[in-house]
Amino acid sequence: MNSHVGLDDYQLIVRALSDRIVEAQTPIRVLDAVKWDESVRSEFLKHKGKMLPKVDRAYYDSRPLAFDATAKKLEFQNIERDITRQLGQFNPVGQIMRRMCREYRMVIRMLEARGTEDFGLISQDLYGAASDAFHAGDPTLADLGVMFSGFLNNIDSRGDLKDEVKNLNAKAAVDLLQHRLNKVFGEHEDTIRVFESDGILADAAAGADYIKIRTDAMFNERDVKALEVHEGLVHVATTLNGQNQPICTFLAKGPPSSTVTQEGLAILMEVISFASYPTRLRKLTNRTRAIHMAEEGADFLQVFEFYREQGFSLEESYSNANRAFRGSTPTGLPFTKDLSYLKGFIMIYNYIQLAVRKGKLEQIPLLFCGKTTLEDMRTLRQLVDEGLVVPPKYLPPQFSDLNSLSAWMCFSNFLNNLSLDRIEADYANIL
Repeated sequence: MNSHVGLDDYQLIVRALSDRIVEAQTPIRVLDAVKWDESVRSEFLKHKGKMLPKVDRAYYDSRPLAFDATAKKLEFQNIERDITRQLGQFNPVGQIMRRMCREYRMVIRMLEARGTEDFGLISQDLYGAASDAFHAGDPTLADLGVMFSGFLNNIDSRGDLKDEVKNLNAKAAVDLLQHRLNKVFGEHEDTIRVFESDGILADAAAGADYIKIRTDAMFNERDVKALEVHEGLVHVATTLNGQNQPICTFLAKGPPSSTVTQEGLAILMEVISFASYPTRLRKLTNRTRAIHMAEEGADFLQVFEFYREQGFSLEESYSNANRAFRGSTPTGLPFTKDLSYLKGFIMIYNYIQLAVRKGKLEQIPLLFCGKTTLEDMRTLRQLVDEGLVVPPKYLPPQFSDLNSLSAWMCFSNFLNNLSLDRIEADYANIL
């Protein structure tokens, strides 16, 4: 962490409050608290996916949280009260920090409600629901999932866009990824370690200054490129940028509202660096559809079958269905965190488009100055001007030179105003 040297009284107050938030949230590990253990998986596979997993309220009670929930909520309540006392009701940085305190209290309430109806309801408050609209009259996330599936099926039925063979084992992927990240982050000051791990659900996961690759996963070159931009240039870079903040240290830690920004940026980076591909997109679409099914009353077996019908193995279908029900019960409302990918992508894309339209390009790189939340962006701009927040040290090339991104968004703004249905009719005889 950075030293306090050279900070004035006001900055020291903000820094002290910020550090208290960082300290208080340390033991809250959402994914650890909601995950199902290996015994649930092996039992389910033993019955060949014919029996609902035995996960209920008692199951979670047998796996207590790593902290005292009541004391933790009180701690955040006290920090929030001190923010108001020391900075006043309308101080901009104080408003961001107070919102974080409220959000962390809500996270704790969600974790206390594991295995009950409330768990899924609070999850919707924190991460959204598949049936949420972006704007009145616009398609919902669930509609988007179905629409994407249609496009992807059209692409699939051609049969010639096969994925490249996954010919890199974890060790080869680790070496290649490490080599690429060293080029971006330098090999010395903020080295990012890439290593194998067998304890993770996904193919890869990012920590503060490391990326773990699952030991038994296989990759191809395109996967490694996607990991480089998604885990490296977004998740790890924003953590390091947050850790480089001399005053607003809370930017190194992300509450759920920043998950949407984080995953949105990560997917946007995959798309604009041409690292995404249909199979990867289908993964995100499937996650959205699985959550929507569960919101509409589908149970674990029905979501599991949804994956089986697409040709996934027993194990893969279990893992995929598990993502939607962790923290909940096999017949309960879903854990909606996985909506953040598509939801975040759309919100970030729209944000960048509007920033270009309004000539506010300087706002765009600030998305990377830590674990940011879209609704705070205007305030962050102010905080940079005031010297409370430093601009991001690590930026993907697409964001450090906004020329090409701006040009693309100018076209995009115009193209959005054209009616694709009319064009389709006009192009009928040339397509």
